[in-house]
Amino acid sequence: MSDSEIVLYELDGDVAIITLNRPEKRNAVSDRVINALGEAVDRAQVEAKAAVICGAGKHFCAGLDLAEHVKRSPIDGMHHSRGWHAVFDRIESGKIPFFSALHGAVVGGGLELATATHIRVADATTFFALPEGTRGIFVGGGASVRVGRLAGVARMTDMMLTGRTVSAEEGERWNLCQYVVGEGEAKAFAIDLARKAAQNAEMSNYAILHALPRMGDMSRSDGLFLESFVASLASSSPEAEERLNAFLNKTAARLAHPSK
Repeated sequence: MSDSEIVLYELDGDVAIITLNRPEKRNAVSDRVINALGEAVDRAQVEAKAAVICGAGKHFCAGLDLAEHVKRSPIDGMHHSRGWHAVFDRIESGKIPFFSALHGAVVGGGLELATATHIRVADATTFFALPEGTRGIFVGGGASVRVGRLAGVARMTDMMLTGRTVSAEEGERWNLCQYVVGEGEAKAFAIDLARKAAQNAEMSNYAILHALPRMGDMSRSDGLFLESFVASLASSSPEAEERLNAFLNKTAARLAHPSK
């Protein structure tokens, strides 16, 4: 299987759809997969305004390809981990929003990949786990930062020490996903969300992806100052003026209650 087959890429209008395509291995992430994923992510940043990452077969991703990992020396392991960080950082801190459509196993490196995306949609078959502790290893794809911040260190510690699996519904309560949908519905739902985000002003999307995380790491006064700066910059664009005038002229869609 070529690299273009091991990670599939499709452009659907303004939305790039990236599919992990090793169903016979539960989409375990090998060196070839991480390299092909990086290429697809870079391509999406150029061609699309939003992207969706999903998995072929019965599972999103069962994590690291252990057959490769067991052979690595300590320095090779360090280099390998940093390679994952580089790709996942380009997802989290790139030009466009990334959505993930989750089903089946979202385990180990699969959870690390999912939490690098900005919006996560899980179907009813989804389960989350970090079994590294039971396998004698440690997370290396960013979970210690991303999962720890989303779910909390205590919950992450529990998952790693005990091998606990977490359902989609519980994962939503833990911030591991933002939506839970019916079995088989995650991909279509995530694509629909991505299409909506692709219609936003590019400057607004960029500010959301880059300013919000930084504000969370700042002191209160620094965060509020940055908020004022970004708000002023975003609202001064011609696109912002056009959209605000459309709202004032009542030609833009109005918000509705979620039950309607």
